[in-house]
Amino acid sequence: MKLLISNDDGIYALGVRSLANGLAEAGHDVTVVCPDRERSATGHGLTLHQPIRAEIVESIFHPTIKAWACSGTPSDCVKLALWALLDSPPDFVLSGINQGANLVQIFCIPVQCQRRWKV
Repeated sequence: MKLLISNDDGIYALGVRSLANGLAEAGHDVTVVCPDRERSATGHGLTLHQPIRAEIVESIFHPTIKAWACSGTPSDCVKLALWALLDSPPDFVLSGINQGANLVQIFCIPVQCQRRWKV
């Protein structure tokens, strides 16, 4: 299966390495595109007025994994992967494994707002 993995804890977080490496060892085609640093609480944010850069990351993931560190938010990472870095769409987009508690409050989002979300 072709998998795209991202997170908000950054490319060097233990959780994303564990998830990606485990899936690659199970035989999946894994691509990782994560923020270049910890970006918690910015998951739905988009970078609008500055360039987004991506650098290839080597040697911290399983040898078959393609990985990039992105200067943007987690949403920027997924959009960049889908529009520019991947040669074809993934079967699934995965996020995690989270470092620490996930403190997001659950709330109801109106349908009008949901239609605006592109990721």
